[in-house]
Amino acid sequence: MAGHSQFKNIMHKKGKQDKIRSKLFSKFAREITVAAKMGIPDPNMNPRLRLAVMAARGENMPRENIERAIKKASGTDTENYEEVRYEGYAPGGVAVIVEALTDNRNRTAGEIRSYFTKAGGALAETGAVSFMFDHVGLIVYDKKAASDDAMLEAAIDAGADDVQSGEEEHEIVTSIEALRDAQKALEAKFGEPRKASIVWRPQNTITVDDEAGEKIFKLIGALEDNDDVQNVTANFEVSDALVARMQG
Repeated sequence: MAGHSQFKNIMHKKGKQDKIRSKLFSKFAREITVAAKMGIPDPNMNPRLRLAVMAARGENMPRENIERAIKKASGTDTENYEEVRYEGYAPGGVAVIVEALTDNRNRTAGEIRSYFTKAGGALAETGAVSFMFDHVGLIVYDKKAASDDAMLEAAIDAGADDVQSGEEEHEIVTSIEALRDAQKALEAKFGEPRKASIVWRPQNTITVDDEAGEKIFKLIGALEDNDDVQNVTANFEVSDALVARMQG
């Protein structure tokens, strides 16, 4: 996708309609609850919870919703969610990684498989495509946070591996191990980032034609609409014209 970071999820967040925002908040709430349940229910003491809360705040999730999700972790009626990663191929040989939190592995696997099949792709074994991606930390700042040179210098000092400054934002890539310290160092200089998370970064991308691209967009849309799916990443690029058409 011309002009876009190759390791950013190919689909932007869909509009801000109430139904879509509700589904998005539900996904954030699930991740927050799971993170709080797995560790200390304090974002300052629990790195995973801190990332989950930051992601939720980045999409303007109400504070009371975030606090409710954290408190839910200490309740006796909390569902037991399992982290599952699915890997597969979309049309054009494009690799897709799907991360989910599910309380029913068989149900989720069946649904994910059906999405791939309907799109003309195929679900594969775990590990079949993930070797084509790097699992890294990603910190995102708005462009106005700092000049390109200032962000690059600060990111290097903070232990980052790569910095990409575009027209709208700065993207800082770190190892997973260095993410927390790099984030804290950058926050001391520029304040809280817009986003900080662990992502799958394609090592290379595949350019597909509009016909295949449209099928892939629809596949990713179906996956993201699933309540159990948390993140979807694919290693493809399409024309700007198709991006505009699909997002219109």
